[in-house]
Amino acid sequence: MLAQFDTVLITILCILPILILILNHNLHRQKQPRGCRRLGIPPEKSNLRDEYSPKYTHGVPETHHDANGKPSWRIKALFTYPIKSCAGVELDASDVVPTGLKYDRQFCFAEYVVPKQRDAEPHWTARTLRDKRFERMALIKSEVWVPDSTVGGYALDLEEVKSEGAMVISYPRTFSGAMSFLGKLGIALGLISPEHSFQIPLTPPPDNLSSYPNTPVKIWKDSPIAYNYAHHLPPSLHKYLGTDTLTLFRVNPSHHREIFRCAPPKQTLGFQTVTGFADAYPIHLLSLSSVRDVALRCADIPRLSIRRFRANIIVQGPGAFEEDHWKKVVIGGVEIHTVCRTVRCRLPNVDPDTGVRHPSEPDRTLRGYRRIDPGCLAYACLGMQLVPAVERFRILVDDPISVLDTGEHFYIKMLAPEENVPGE
Repeated sequence: MLAQFDTVLITILCILPILILILNHNLHRQKQPRGCRRLGIPPEKSNLRDEYSPKYTHGVPETHHDANGKPSWRIKALFTYPIKSCAGVELDASDVVPTGLKYDRQFCFAEYVVPKQRDAEPHWTARTLRDKRFERMALIKSEVWVPDSTVGGYALDLEEVKSEGAMVISYPRTFSGAMSFLGKLGIALGLISPEHSFQIPLTPPPDNLSSYPNTPVKIWKDSPIAYNYAHHLPPSLHKYLGTDTLTLFRVNPSHHREIFRCAPPKQTLGFQTVTGFADAYPIHLLSLSSVRDVALRCADIPRLSIRRFRANIIVQGPGAFEEDHWKKVVIGGVEIHTVCRTVRCRLPNVDPDTGVRHPSEPDRTLRGYRRIDPGCLAYACLGMQLVPAVERFRILVDDPISVLDTGEHFYIKMLAPEENVPGE
C-alpha cells in the first residue's frame, strides 16, 4: 500500500510542473486583437519561395514580359520591419508614408548606457543585430493588426481602434534549471506553445499618453524623442534578451529624423526627407540577381537568403548590380530617387532563421569584391537607398520598375565621431 502511495506521489510530482506550465500558458495565451485584421502574407505563401532558383542568376531585358504578360522588371517581394533588427512582415502591398513603408522601423529596442567618461550623460541607445549580444533579436516576430470595421466586434471605443491597431510580439520560449526538460517535453507534446507573446498598441492611446513618456533615444548621431513602451515588456522578454536594461521605443511622429547628405534637397522635392528608426533613408531596394551573385561566391553559406539584407523592396529582372548606377527610377508609376548605395556592415552575418551569427560571412565575401563606392571604400556595397519624389503613395508586388536616369554615386558619411554604415 505504501509503495502504491509512493508511486502515485512521484507521478503527481512529475506531472505537476507540466500542469503548471500548461495553466500558465493558457492564462497568458495571446488573443487576437479586437476589431482588427492582420497584415501580411504567411511564410508558406511567400513571394520568395523560389528565391534560390537559377533563373534569378541572370538578368533579362527591361522590355520583356513573362508568360503571364507581367513585366520582367518588377517588384518580387515587399517587407516592412516594424521593430528595428527584428523579423520582418512580408506584404503583397503597402502604403508608403514620409518615413518609408508604413510601419517600417517605427519601433526599436534601446539599452540604457552609463558611459565611463565622467563628462558623458547616461542615455538610451538603439541596439541592433550589429551588437554581438543581441543576435536573438532576429527571432523576435511582429504581427501588425489594423482596425477593420468589417471584423466582428469592431467598435470605435475599443482600445485597439483608438490606438490605430495593435502589434503582437512573439519570441521563443526559454527554460532554465529543473524546468528545462519538462518545458521542452511540453512543447514537443504540443501542450505548451514554443513562443511567448504579448500585445502593444501601434500608437499610444490618446487618452493615456502619460504612460508613454517622451524619451531621447540615440541612433547614430541623432537623439530623436520617442515614446517609451517599457511598461508593456514582460519579464520573459528581458530573460530572452539577457538584459534588464533594454526597453522598447516607438517613433514620435512629431520628432522624425531629418535626412540630408545624399538625399535631394527640400527645394527639389518640395518636402524634407525624413525617417523613423531606419539607419539612413526611408526605403531600401535590393535586386535578387545581385544577391544570387554574392551567394555563388559565398561557399560557407549554401543557401544565402536575400532576407539577411533586410530590404523593403526586392526586385527581379535587372542583372547583377545593374542598380549600382541608377539615379532615378519609376516604380508602379511613381518617380523615386535612388540616392546612394547601401554600405554594408556585418549585420547580414546573422541568420534570420536561427539567430546565429556567422563569424565572417557574407561580410568577407562582399568586401572581397564589392568595395566600389569612392566615398566609403572600407566597406562593401549591396543595394540602393531610395527617396520617393512624393510623400505618399501605394506600392504593390508585381509593380513594374523602369530606369529614368543613371550616373555616378558618392557615399557621404555622417558628420559624427562614429562611422555611419547602413545595414538595417
